[in-house]
Amino acid sequence: MKTIKLFQSALVAMFFLGSTLAFAQSEKTVTVGGAPMYPSKNIVENAVNSKDHTTLVAAVQAAGLVETLQTPGPFTVFAPDNAAFAKLPAGTVETLVKPENKATLTGILTYHVVAGKMGSKEIAAAIKKGNGKAVLTTVQGGKLTAWMQGKDLYISDENGNKSKVTIADVYQSNGVIHSVDTVVLPKSE
Repeated sequence: MKTIKLFQSALVAMFFLGSTLAFAQSEKTVTVGGAPMYPSKNIVENAVNSKDHTTLVAAVQAAGLVETLQTPGPFTVFAPDNAAFAKLPAGTVETLVKPENKATLTGILTYHVVAGKMGSKEIAAAIKKGNGKAVLTTVQGGKLTAWMQGKDLYISDENGNKSKVTIADVYQSNGVIHSVDTVVLPKSE
């Protein structure tokens, strides 16, 4: 009798494990930073696995935005990769992640986030509707301008800096991420 129950338990466990693996394999993933990004996971759950976004993840943690980016959102995140942060002047990232600079860091990070879920098709439609440019209001309150150069999608900040979307449409359970090659900055006061 004990052997039968153990066998039944093993079958049930194998069924659930097989179902879980089949679901994970059936999700359409995009590989970012060497890791698959699962649409069933939220922005934070996926971002922590990308080797190309370790600086961004550390900055999000320092700014205390982890909990916010785990909420249902939805959010559109223009996520600077490590190379984008490396373009900043030497020592900038180290200075920004200090506790006394949390407000500035939060402002910069939330400047990369737009409320709502805007994939590249929605952004392209907004650009077309705007005769070549779409102005997006960020969670920080500033403006980003989206535009196309050939088939490439770019965003520009209010200071004239531009950033190319290098990986578009990384869908998450609570939004979409577009990896970008340059950190954009809110308007200087």
